[in-house]
Amino acid sequence: MSFLSLIAALLVEHFYPLSSRLNIYHQFTRYANFLERQFNAGQHQHGMVGWLLAVLPTMFVVSAVYFLLLQISPFLAWGWNAIVLYFTMGFKHFSNTNASIADALKKQDIEVARNLLGKWRTGNADALDANEIARLSIEQVFSCSYRQIFGVLVWFVVLSPLGPVGAILYRLASILDQKWGGMGQQEFGDFGKCSAQALEWLDWVPVRLTAVSFAVMGDFEDAVYCWRTQATGWMNRTQGILLSSGAGALGVKLGDPVHRAGEIEFRPELGLGEDADPDYMQSAVSLVWRTLAMWLAVLLLLHLLKWTGV
Repeated sequence: MSFLSLIAALLVEHFYPLSSRLNIYHQFTRYANFLERQFNAGQHQHGMVGWLLAVLPTMFVVSAVYFLLLQISPFLAWGWNAIVLYFTMGFKHFSNTNASIADALKKQDIEVARNLLGKWRTGNADALDANEIARLSIEQVFSCSYRQIFGVLVWFVVLSPLGPVGAILYRLASILDQKWGGMGQQEFGDFGKCSAQALEWLDWVPVRLTAVSFAVMGDFEDAVYCWRTQATGWMNRTQGILLSSGAGALGVKLGDPVHRAGEIEFRPELGLGEDADPDYMQSAVSLVWRTLAMWLAVLLLLHLLKWTGV
């Protein structure tokens, strides 16, 4: 049932990609803001209480609906899985943005590419040159594919006996990390540490599975080498594993300094090989889809073995 739900959600999302801004997540963000105002006293335990109150009620409701529908009809439960996955997964929207940026770079329309990237990454891209735009776009492709597909997929499968709660868990944990995990300690104390630690724990297995999969579907030797030698130097260890393995698998240089608001932001080197360009941007999306196809094939094989009783 979980495999068929996953296929259904991916097919629907392919033809009807979701916007990155959904009202349901706006409502959750408002709820998270309320919890932060009520519980943020600068202590780690307060962050833990806020995190649990933000995540557990939604997980309980999603699981309760699943088991209720399962009692009525397995088909309804299957449909509920697919609906939840549709709203928690999705990469088509971001791959389309990446394609638009690559097309603008090919046409040497640097201003359009900068505007698209700035909206995508929610930051100032006015000073970026073509190579920097390509590098940051590829990094964003890998990050979005992991957050929108692979991280959600792993936890959906792991917790599938409880319905689609794994997908909800990972998506809400990602949102809370964005809101609370980066809170300045001087202003907010340790309140945001819990959300950052929770996502780090949830990421431990999925990001390594994704990195290995990138290596298998790309240049294995270079991917493993970059992972081993470059991941620890990146600002965020999870992102370092993901981006270094992806860059090595593609044979492209990522990381490195970029221009931001008249200043140079120094970043470690990631990857090996050629400089990033629009062709590598398209190759990054292809690597993601090949990796997803491999995961689906493995899941199908496991389900067939289960059904046949082997």
